[in-house]
Amino acid sequence: MLLKFPLQRFLIYITICLIGILLLNHFSTIFIRHVPSIAPILFPTLTMFLMVFHTMIAVFMVMKYLCDRQRLYLMAIACAFASSAILMMGTLSSYPMWFLCGAASEVNYNDTLIFYLFRNIIMTVLFIASVGLYAIKSRDMHSTRNHIFILCGIFGFAIIMLILSWLYSSHNPALSVHLVDNATYQYSETWNDIMNWALVIIWLVTLFTLIFITRLNNIFWYSGAFFCACYIFTLLVLMSGQDTASYSWYQARLFETISTMFLIFVLFCDVFTLYRQSNTKYLNSYQNSIRDPLTRLYNRSYFYDSFTALQASIASGNPVSVIVSDLDHFKRINDKYGHLQGDKVIQFVAKVLQDSVRQNDIAARIGGEEFALLLANTDAEEAHAIAERIRLAIGQHDSNSSQDKLPEPITISIGVFTVTDLSVPVEECVRRADEAMYRAKGTGRNRVVVWE
Repeated sequence: MLLKFPLQRFLIYITICLIGILLLNHFSTIFIRHVPSIAPILFPTLTMFLMVFHTMIAVFMVMKYLCDRQRLYLMAIACAFASSAILMMGTLSSYPMWFLCGAASEVNYNDTLIFYLFRNIIMTVLFIASVGLYAIKSRDMHSTRNHIFILCGIFGFAIIMLILSWLYSSHNPALSVHLVDNATYQYSETWNDIMNWALVIIWLVTLFTLIFITRLNNIFWYSGAFFCACYIFTLLVLMSGQDTASYSWYQARLFETISTMFLIFVLFCDVFTLYRQSNTKYLNSYQNSIRDPLTRLYNRSYFYDSFTALQASIASGNPVSVIVSDLDHFKRINDKYGHLQGDKVIQFVAKVLQDSVRQNDIAARIGGEEFALLLANTDAEEAHAIAERIRLAIGQHDSNSSQDKLPEPITISIGVFTVTDLSVPVEECVRRADEAMYRAKGTGRNRVVVWE
């Protein structure tokens, strides 16, 4: 797998991480260093923002899963961020009366670090679970039963870890772990020598698992890998200080908050990209539903719908002209040269028609070799001039020219009808133009006849 890993993506990821982390670290350092005195309210305030951000990401993942049940792996990430948000509520409870700027001596830093420890454990395990589910997403596992079983496992693990974090904090004297001395604010050896390094290692395992299984296939996994790198850097920042009163304590939380904001920005960009792709597919699908596949002119259904929509214009006194045309002796071309050459003729005529009308007019193919034009605000004289111009463009075309080379010279018969009031239904208007076209064929073809 390592040999097949796309090196270019990995180099792009490394570049993004280096630039992103350096910029975020620079900003967080400047902010922290310019605060004259670290007030007790700063850390819980950042925690509150971080809690909101993680809740937003969890909700976002759940919504994406509900839109596409094939993305079960998103629920593991949603559970990770939701659990993180819950544990940050515990962190806020370690700062009593923080919103009223309570005294720093009241803060239970040991509980804060315990909740931070369990947050990291939950997120790394569930991130790895998400990557594992992503790796097997194409398999036949997307039944309701399997989803319920997997979700129960994910939620069960998260609930157990949340309960343990609550018990290991100061809420249960029987279970406790000493990470910070609340009196001196000094980190314990357990945190400095064991826990911190252990968290760095499991985040590294998570990062490499994510990179080599997902292969950074899209911006979502790029952002996930960047998020892992940010958490590793956050732990390294914590290592640079010896107590919770140092700048590193606040800088780590600020860096974590800013990096999460960056992740939310990437997710919004992903949503915008998906929306744009969906909108493009919808527009393409809609155009395919109203256009003829061979000529890309409008089809018969759209022609009649457009004609009906012009009834209001006719009622206002603006004439609408209908031009119906049919190629002369087209069956002979198909029989003599084959359908491919016949299609070439059809496409040539369609191009002439499209070039002969205004942007708001409708050019449609309503039959095999039968075409129709719908000209808004066009009287009979002007419609006749347009029809004559089309007839000449087709009849005088050099069939042997290198451009638009046709099997033989072709001609077209055209009928024109102009409606000036609502007394004539849409179907009757087209019928009259069609009747005029048949009169043109009956009187020698290659001519324009206006219905009278």
